[in-house]
Amino acid sequence: MSKPVSRRGLLGVGGAGLALASASMVSGRVQAASLPEAPIKTDAAAAPPLHPNTGPDYQPVYTLNGWSLPWRMNGDWKEFHLIAEPVVRELAPGMRAHLWGYNGQSPGPTIEAVEGDKVRIFVTNKLPEGTAVHWHGQLLPNGMDGVAGLNQPAIPPGKTFVYEFILRKSGTFMYHPHSDEMVQMAMGMMGFFVVHPRDPAERRVDRDFVFLLNAFDIEAGSYVPKVNTMLDFNLWCFNSRVFPGIDPLVVRQGDKVRVRFGNLTMTNHPIHMHGYDFKVTGTDGGWVNPEAAWPEVSVDVAVGQMRAFEFVADVPGDWALHCHKSHHTMNAMGHDVRTYIGVNMKQTAKGIQRIAPGYMPMGGSGMGEMGSMEMPLPDNTLPMMTGYAQFGPVEMGGMFTTVKVRPGIASSDYTDPGWYKHPEGTVAYEWTGAPLPEPKRAPNTPRAGRGQSAELRAVDPRKRAPRSGGHGNH
Repeated sequence: MSKPVSRRGLLGVGGAGLALASASMVSGRVQAASLPEAPIKTDAAAAPPLHPNTGPDYQPVYTLNGWSLPWRMNGDWKEFHLIAEPVVRELAPGMRAHLWGYNGQSPGPTIEAVEGDKVRIFVTNKLPEGTAVHWHGQLLPNGMDGVAGLNQPAIPPGKTFVYEFILRKSGTFMYHPHSDEMVQMAMGMMGFFVVHPRDPAERRVDRDFVFLLNAFDIEAGSYVPKVNTMLDFNLWCFNSRVFPGIDPLVVRQGDKVRVRFGNLTMTNHPIHMHGYDFKVTGTDGGWVNPEAAWPEVSVDVAVGQMRAFEFVADVPGDWALHCHKSHHTMNAMGHDVRTYIGVNMKQTAKGIQRIAPGYMPMGGSGMGEMGSMEMPLPDNTLPMMTGYAQFGPVEMGGMFTTVKVRPGIASSDYTDPGWYKHPEGTVAYEWTGAPLPEPKRAPNTPRAGRGQSAELRAVDPRKRAPRSGGHGNH
């Protein structure tokens, strides 16, 4: 569980006032003194779900490696306070990134409220440039939509603006800047916004998980994302965390479970869950009518979209949940790494080692060997594949985690239960019986000889052999 959420006051919020025709600026000491506190959380451990202490009841969400933002009631307004600021985020043990986010983290805290609530959200800008917040998917007055220059002035550094609107429908939403968007979103500015149904019985589940899909391009040994990257990202994340640093989804056997996620990367992601089929029950446009919900084991989410799916956790185990784009389950992808599959690098490696002692050739028989190799890396760099489970290296990274279904877990317990203890006889095993016959092949099928494999040898192009006849170049 996480460390306690800290709170800190705001200083120096002053200046001339603006009319409340759109998102408005807080001005004057009296108004500043009435600001709600701004909770801050800087560690990457998930906080327990934040249960409501007033208003309609609901099942709060569990944000992977995140938390939900506390609020206060001021009359009939539910008030929240976001601080846009530089943050340091641990992507996984051994690597930290210098990002921009909200209230100490990237992504920022999840905002939870109830359909029909009147919400007032204070946004204080502690960035070095102007910003604004767009409430992605919400139905609200045009002047509260958060597009700097179009709907409101940008929030200047050091100032606080106020957004006020009524939550007109329940569902799954996001928040992110619409001001210098390329830079601010590439630096990690985003968060989840969940609106629960007014009726506590409507669409009730036992466990409700949320996370955002985001990505960074951070060179080996560095800390700050490259904001001009369009597609070649090298760190693919669930909530700014990469495997093995991503929380598992811990579930009690028999629970009805909802998983919500939103995509703020630059490409689509087919999210696949092992061991179950599920029903897609929500999109960024709202809930899917129960009779129209469709079964899947993978659900694609395009850029800027949100999806929710539900299932009953009736089969125990450690079930993988990941993006099905294979490069997105890798850390620190090196896009310029050459392919050496089938290449004998022994002689070439000796020459390289004379220049770079400690060089280790890899990839001649695939990349799986990297999952167990302990190679020196630059500081603040993750290996491409890392993370171990009970049977060895998982050979995954990036957008990968597990759904851990166990009997007997308390309804409020999200603690990692460890690895699943398989009943005897239920794990794939090595065949040790009689040798299997050679498989039959179609006539004229080219193949290597029995017990052999095709092999290429790396050749120094400066030492090419002469062509036959002795007339070639040396």
